[in-house]
Amino acid sequence: MTYNDDVIAEFRANEGKVGGHWEGRTLLLLTTKGRKSGREFTTPVVYTPDDGRLVVFGSNGGSREHPDWYLNLLVDPKVTVEVGTDRYEATALALEGAERDRLWAEHAARWPHFADYQVSAGDRTIPVVAITRR
Repeated sequence: MTYNDDVIAEFRANEGKVGGHWEGRTLLLLTTKGRKSGREFTTPVVYTPDDGRLVVFGSNGGSREHPDWYLNLLVDPKVTVEVGTDRYEATALALEGAERDRLWAEHAARWPHFADYQVSAGDRTIPVVAITRR
């Protein structure tokens, strides 16, 4: 099992609660369709609620490359989301401009290590994605 597999199993076994590195964070499971393989991939992602939608951040731990889940949803924005015990179909939309910048600033203020991720990411702008229930 991979690290993500362990987190996913703990999330599902404990109604969305996860310990260790993730404890105290708002975490969801995001399932996207692989842009190359067509297979489903599930990834634990930190989120922030915003006016009836969930907002996730493609920090990829500060990598200089976008995370696969983000590249996947650019090709197919239909995703599945799990929050706690609630699982539903949703649509993901990459945000831009002032809305993206506002949500990023709020998130980085709440979780300062995300600001460090942007520094590590270099010229890559970390994507901000809004997820809306279908």
